Amino acid sequence: MPEGDTVWRTAQRLRHALAGTVLTRCDLRVPALATTDLGGRRVDGAVSRGKHLLVRVEGGLTLHSHLGMEGSWRVHAAGERRRGGPDHQIRAVLANDRYTAVGYRLPVLELLRTADESTVVGHLGPDLLGPDWNPDEAVRRLLADPGRPVGEALLDQRNLAGIGNVYKAELCFLLRVSPWLPIGRVPSPGRLVVLAKKLLEVNKDRAARITTADSHPDRRLWVYGRAGRPCRRCGGAVRLAGQGRPGQERPTYWCPRCQGEPGS
Repeated sequence: MPEGDTVWRTAQRLRHALAGTVLTRCDLRVPALATTDLGGRRVDGAVSRGKHLLVRVEGGLTLHSHLGMEGSWRVHAAGERRRGGPDHQIRAVLANDRYTAVGYRLPVLELLRTADESTVVGHLGPDLLGPDWNPDEAVRRLLADPGRPVGEALLDQRNLAGIGNVYKAELCFLLRVSPWLPIGRVPSPGRLVVLAKKLLEVNKDRAARITTADSHPDRRLWVYGRAGRPCRRCGGAVRLAGQGRPGQERPTYWCPRCQGEPGS
């Protein structure tokens, strides 16, 4: 599941493969860009902003994509067999003489002026892995609505950018708070954002996300994806429930013994 660390790592791969080179092929497979060809233009860079990817191209243009829940960008050496999904899931192909970058299952793919990037990322809060990271501003935004459940507040990219469902569950567990606890009642929101920053930093260069300090495939996470299994801390059963507005609920994992029941 793509979160801020995954998107940051993807931007690094795209920058390594494409930046400073001229595109020899551009194939954008969404209706609005079906006739757009960026071939012959130099790629100036690729950056992440929260869960957004911005590939900047010569001429003041930016190819903006968002990975959503299942999207990905894969980079292959020239002539290497593609991997990442069947051809009908490809939404973008960018290639130079040495590498090919392929975007799969991208729910958002659009071309805009680089000067207008703020129209798609300007609403975001401080980026946990970006140069604009500001923990005090992140805390201020989180506490602007003190009655909001902490799990929902963490997922709101307007507060701080880069937290997804995995980190939401793991952060709440590490702080021993229920995901339903109002953010204004979290004992130390400052510690919350510092811990969020630490988790993304230590995982940004890892292929496998780890929050427990144990790299064994079955012991990497505390509660996420472990519904019905014993809590690693107390032995009680990890539970799963939806959280959020009706129709927009996100699966939420927590240990009632360690973190309390919803509403507690």
